[in-house]
Amino acid sequence: MAPPSDTIAPATRSRNLMGLRAPGGQALTLAIAAPLVSGVLLVIYAWLLAQTLGRIIEGGEPLSAVLGLIIALAVIVILRAVLGMIGEQAGTLGAEAIKKSLRDRLFSHLLAQRHALGLQPASGAVAAALIDQVDGLENFFARYLPAMIAAAILPVAFAVVLFPIDWVVALLFLFTAPLIPVFMALAGWGAQAATDRQANALSRLSAHFADRLRGLLTLKLFGREADAIEDVHTASEALRRRTNAVLRIAFLSSAILEFFAALGVAGVALYVGLTYLGFLGINPGLTLSAGLFALIMAPEVYAPLRQLAAHYHDRATARSALAEIENLVASTDTLQSADTAPPVSASRPAARLAIRGLTVQTANGTSVLDGLDLDLAPGKTLAIMGPSGVGKSTLARAITRLIPFKGEIALDGRALAEWSEPDLRGILAFVAQKPLIFAGTIAENIGIADPTADGAAIASAAERASVTQFSTALPDGIDTLVGEGGYGLSGGQIQRIGLARLFLTDPALIILDEPTAHLDPETATQILDQVFAFAEGRTLIVLTHSATVAARTDLVLRMAGGTLLETPHRAKPAPRTREDRA
Repeated sequence: MAPPSDTIAPATRSRNLMGLRAPGGQALTLAIAAPLVSGVLLVIYAWLLAQTLGRIIEGGEPLSAVLGLIIALAVIVILRAVLGMIGEQAGTLGAEAIKKSLRDRLFSHLLAQRHALGLQPASGAVAAALIDQVDGLENFFARYLPAMIAAAILPVAFAVVLFPIDWVVALLFLFTAPLIPVFMALAGWGAQAATDRQANALSRLSAHFADRLRGLLTLKLFGREADAIEDVHTASEALRRRTNAVLRIAFLSSAILEFFAALGVAGVALYVGLTYLGFLGINPGLTLSAGLFALIMAPEVYAPLRQLAAHYHDRATARSALAEIENLVASTDTLQSADTAPPVSASRPAARLAIRGLTVQTANGTSVLDGLDLDLAPGKTLAIMGPSGVGKSTLARAITRLIPFKGEIALDGRALAEWSEPDLRGILAFVAQKPLIFAGTIAENIGIADPTADGAAIASAAERASVTQFSTALPDGIDTLVGEGGYGLSGGQIQRIGLARLFLTDPALIILDEPTAHLDPETATQILDQVFAFAEGRTLIVLTHSATVAARTDLVLRMAGGTLLETPHRAKPAPRTREDRA
């Protein structure tokens, strides 16, 4: 996890932001180039307009004599409008590409972690980081970055163009324009601190709201819903105050720019007017066309700076958003590209499982598991039988570190507490009796086991778990959408999707909880053939009521009284062939 946001230097934040721009590609380049090309056209437009007015007013020429200039002016106006639309659209497309790339990388990172229950930070804050905070980067790339480059180049370029015409006006622009970014930076320091507080308040509000939503039933049962509503209101009010503080500083930076821009334009107008009246003799040969050109360019010199001021707070917002993302998920410079993730490593050696004195108690002190011992050699298959409620699933959840326990559990000689979450989820695969199904396609629900799996790997896993037996009859096959919790699917179909996930993993220890509970005998036999073939060279634990399933394993133990008891076990038969089943 990245260091706290208040310890990250602003220069480092900006460097990290710029490091995200690559996915913007040509769209972002076009968004940056469009204002610069428009600036070139602006100089031509101002010169043509000054010439047109000078020839009409000073030269007394009719409109027909300058009709070509007027047409050229109209064409330039249209071209600049088109360039403005292209630049805006390209900036949006580039920013969307950057956001999508970052979200893909963050989501792949979260999937790779496969955190257990009790994940910190709260899931609501993580969701806010992936949605709201990533959205907070959009205006930095779509608006601020093109405006910053235009503000750095165009005012200086305009002043250089004006030097041959009137060096006084050019120097006035060169001296006044840099003052604006300086004072904006001073205001920006306060804006950054206020934006950091606002981003942090948004994350806290998201986490707070998600926590209350998950505990809604408990709050209702204890009559505390009014207190929960008041807490959410208080957090929302804190976010509102911090947001208003950011807006006040943003308006302050705009006011600073307008003040200095007005001084600059007024200074040019005063200089040109006094020169024409003869009160200033610095450039007595200043023509009407040249003076008009200087006056037309005066507000345009400050226009890129105005545009920068309008989006200046977007930089502070993006910096704070990136800091929150790095605090809550991962540092962006350590994220691996979702498109270039390394292939799954070769099959791991089977794991040894050793359990000593395992005890798990309910909240009221009742022991579900009481001093349970188990020593399972690498590569062995074990069936644990027993009636429902005896503690088989509790044992599985303790081994997978999903619930607290007392005693010792070790994998390959290392205590369970010594395994990092990613390493543990890499070495261990657990298929629950009721696999979690989210709203999405069947393929997406299978592919969540391995974010790097391609369509062919997912299709192969679906075939091995007999998912294709029912998916072929659906409108879109494995690309058919299913509802949250498996809405639209039967219990057996949900179980097959959960088992299909197993074939996308490379575990050393496999734990299956009632893998055939909702399957018909023929389908169960087909899937068990695939599961046991996949488990060759791996350690396998099957929690089951089925004697047929248990007969396939090397060892059968029965759970009773919170511990494991040996039971007579027949020799493991060879897997049935298709001819035998026929």
